[in-house]
Amino acid sequence: MPRPTARNSAEGTDEPMAEPEKTRQASSELARLRDRIDAIDHSILERLNDRAGIVREVGQLKESSGAAVYSADRERSIVQKLQAANPGPFPSEGLGPVFREIISATRSLEEVLKVGYMGPEGTYSHAAALQQFGESAKLRPFRSIADVFAAVERGKIGLGVVPVENTTEGMVAQTLDLLPGFEGTVCGELQLRVSHDLLSQSGQLSDVRQVISHPQPLAQCREWLNAHLPEVERIEAASTAVAAQLAAGDSDLAAIGSTASGQVYGLKTVESAIEDRRDNTTRFLLIGTQSPEASGHDLTSVVFTIRKDESGGLFRLLEPVARLGVNLTSIQLRPIKGKPWEYLFFLDLEGHVSEARVSDALAAAGKIANSTRVLGSFPRARKAREG
Repeated sequence: MPRPTARNSAEGTDEPMAEPEKTRQASSELARLRDRIDAIDHSILERLNDRAGIVREVGQLKESSGAAVYSADRERSIVQKLQAANPGPFPSEGLGPVFREIISATRSLEEVLKVGYMGPEGTYSHAAALQQFGESAKLRPFRSIADVFAAVERGKIGLGVVPVENTTEGMVAQTLDLLPGFEGTVCGELQLRVSHDLLSQSGQLSDVRQVISHPQPLAQCREWLNAHLPEVERIEAASTAVAAQLAAGDSDLAAIGSTASGQVYGLKTVESAIEDRRDNTTRFLLIGTQSPEASGHDLTSVVFTIRKDESGGLFRLLEPVARLGVNLTSIQLRPIKGKPWEYLFFLDLEGHVSEARVSDALAAAGKIANSTRVLGSFPRARKAREG
């Protein structure tokens, strides 16, 4: 490639441009571009403050009307519309994280959103809460899932994030057992792609004498552990973060947890992504006290009991759901404590309870059931993101 040339003013001939001149021109152009970026950043700041002012007005209206501060469907639709309208070159996948933080920050002008999760910091529940609400929400850890439910009921927090289902290990029994007696409502769901790391002080596999984690990650990494640490004792902990805390104080102990938990507690990665399935995803429920309005992409969760001495009870319970064209996405059962061989039936139906076909199906099923309780109607989750 020929070198750039400059006109020699004295002789009228082209000569190679001197390197210092090229550097000066590049520096000048770089400064000009940076000035443009600074001007755009100031313009963005101005528009962010315009947005914040309007959000404050929205907050005043919500306060006067008693409307909920948080709306999962509204926040989701903001990002979806922006992604659809994005001409580039800014990547559409980057809009979600950017606007999640913008929404989180300006939402605090309405009211600081207090969100509880099973802690301590570094659990997957913590990662799910961060994914959904951003850094500006006040995230509070609790010792157990039951404590999260209780904090919502007592008004200590506005929303709780609780795990309910995993693609590898199935339903989270503790959450199912707490839902029927919960004096609130399910108001949303989210999904988190879960990847597990083996973490220890040294980061060396040969130093591992015991492996500790929550029972679900231990089960989700069973094949890897059988192949690489078949003789090593496995210990159950209350959470992955608690496991990481314990491993930080014991050189013989390795914890299974997230990359983030390793960073929080100063552990090194022995091996990353040791889960048996790469589609390992956990579904979380948002629990609160205010029911969201229909979004057009909703689920309704309901729990039934049926008489154990009634032949064909489950079939007759489900018949009106099918007859009225309501799609049943999930059915789970849990034993009723203190009543041997009697069960709670948990159903997830497509649609909102305010829709005629859903309410008609529930009313018809309710005539067959021994008891019925709608746990909540809420917007369906976005596609899982990795935590």
